[in-house]
Amino acid sequence: MAGVMDSVNQRTQLVGQNRLELLLFRLAGNQLYGINVFKVKEVLQCPRLTAMPKLHPVVRGVAHIRGGTLPILDLNRATGGPGLDDLETAFVIITEYNYKVQGFLVRSVERIVNMNWSEIHPPPKGTGREHYLTAVTRVDNQMVEIIDVEKVLAEVVPANEKVSEGVVDAGTQAEAVSRRVLIVDDSSIARKQVMRCLQEIGVEIVALNDGRQALDWLKARADEGEDVSESLLMMISDIEMPEMDGYTLTAEVRNDPRLNKLHIMLHTSLSGVFNQAMVKKVGADDFLAKFKPDDLAQRVIARLHSLRGDADGQA
Repeated sequence: MAGVMDSVNQRTQLVGQNRLELLLFRLAGNQLYGINVFKVKEVLQCPRLTAMPKLHPVVRGVAHIRGGTLPILDLNRATGGPGLDDLETAFVIITEYNYKVQGFLVRSVERIVNMNWSEIHPPPKGTGREHYLTAVTRVDNQMVEIIDVEKVLAEVVPANEKVSEGVVDAGTQAEAVSRRVLIVDDSSIARKQVMRCLQEIGVEIVALNDGRQALDWLKARADEGEDVSESLLMMISDIEMPEMDGYTLTAEVRNDPRLNKLHIMLHTSLSGVFNQAMVKKVGADDFLAKFKPDDLAQRVIARLHSLRGDADGQA
C-alpha cells in the first residue's frame, strides 16, 4: 500500500483542471467508498490502538504514529454501522481536515483513481446512508460513495460555531442587512456552519450545493440584467464539490465579463495542501481554511468595510 501513496505530493497539478484523485476503500461490506487524495497523508496497516476513558464511541482508540498521538475513528461505526472487527487486518487512512490530523479505520484499501469532478454527482434522493454522503460516482461500473467526513468529524468533535462576543457590533449588523452572500458547499454541515456565522453578522444568504449549480445561478441572474458584483457582497465557495470544483467555478466566473468583478473567497478543509499560487492563478480574492467562525466573520466584515471605504472615496 505504501507504493500507492508514493506520489501523493506530486498530485497538485490536478488542481485547477476540475480533476481529483480518489483513494478507494471498503468498510464492512463490498460497497466502495472514496476519499480525495489531497486529504490523505498516509495509509498504513492498523497500528496498536490504546483505549482511553471517555472516548466517543466512534473513536476506537489512539495510535502513536511518527512521534504523535492520533485518534482513530471507525468510519463504519461513524456512518451508522457496527464497529469493524479483526483490527489486525484493517487499515488506517491518516488524513488532515481543518488543521487537524486523524486516522480513519477501514477494512481494506483498494487503489487510486483519477477522475473529473464532472463525473462526481450529488447523491440520489432516497439512497442508503445519504445522510452521510456528499457525492457518488461510478468506477468500473461500481457505485462509489463519498462520505461527508466533515459531518462525521463535527459529530465526534463538535466545532465551535459561534462568533465570539465583540467581533460583530451593532453598526456592522445594520450595515449588513442590505447585503447578500452566496455560499457554495456540498457538505450540509459545512453549509450550516457558514450560515450560522453569517446570520450573526446579519447578511442575507443564498446557499447552493455545488459549483455547477452556483455558476448556473449566477449566469441566470446576469441574464436577467442583474449586476452580481453589486447585488452580492461576495461568494464563499468550497473547493471540493461534485460536478465542478471551486477552482473551476472561480475561473469560469472570472471568464464571464458579466460576473468577473464578483469578490470570491475559497473556504476549504484542504488546509494541508493549500496552494496560494493556484488561488491567485484562478483569480480568487481570498482563501480561508475551515472552520474558524471568528476568522470567517472578520473576513466578511472586512469586505463590508472595504465597500464602505469605496463609497466614502467616491463621495
